[in-house]
Amino acid sequence: MNDYGTWTYAILFCIIFIETGVVIMPFLPGDSLLFVVGSFAAIGDLNIYYVLSILILAAILGDNTNYWIGKYLGDYAVKWKFRGKSLINPKHIEKTERFYEKYGVKTIIMARFIPIVRTFAPFVAGVGEMNYYRFLIFDILGGILWVCICILAGYWFGQIESIKNNFELAVILVLFASTIPLFVGIAKSMISKRKKK
Repeated sequence: MNDYGTWTYAILFCIIFIETGVVIMPFLPGDSLLFVVGSFAAIGDLNIYYVLSILILAAILGDNTNYWIGKYLGDYAVKWKFRGKSLINPKHIEKTERFYEKYGVKTIIMARFIPIVRTFAPFVAGVGEMNYYRFLIFDILGGILWVCICILAGYWFGQIESIKNNFELAVILVLFASTIPLFVGIAKSMISKRKKK
């Protein structure tokens, strides 16, 4: 923020847009980034109204881009490889399809709060040729809810006096906590592979 000033808003827009809009980039830090952005807004380093509006727009445009990628390039995209490995993990597609089977179109909203699934839900909606206007309604609602809840939670967190006095430590703890589900997922995957052997 010190180095880029107002360009920080553009960088944040790009990160959220790419995470939600580019199906091969599901690993970007959506939830934790929004939370930390809210915390920085609470101490006055970012404008809360700017980040809310810019990142809601990024989330909605990202999902829409991903939908159209799925609709027009889906069959080809799942076959893309880099150095012999698939760019799109078939397990992520399967997990997202199970979500659709269980929750239907509500998946578009619920997926916003689930890493990996968040990136694949609009792609799978496009591949499955979900009605675009129906998708768009749930996409807008989901984008607004996701960004507002995460940023405003961070904003509230950043206003706690003890957090203000130890802000750097608090941000490091938040970022560390946000990686725990990733490591839990990796551990579960390794355990299940060992059991199969």
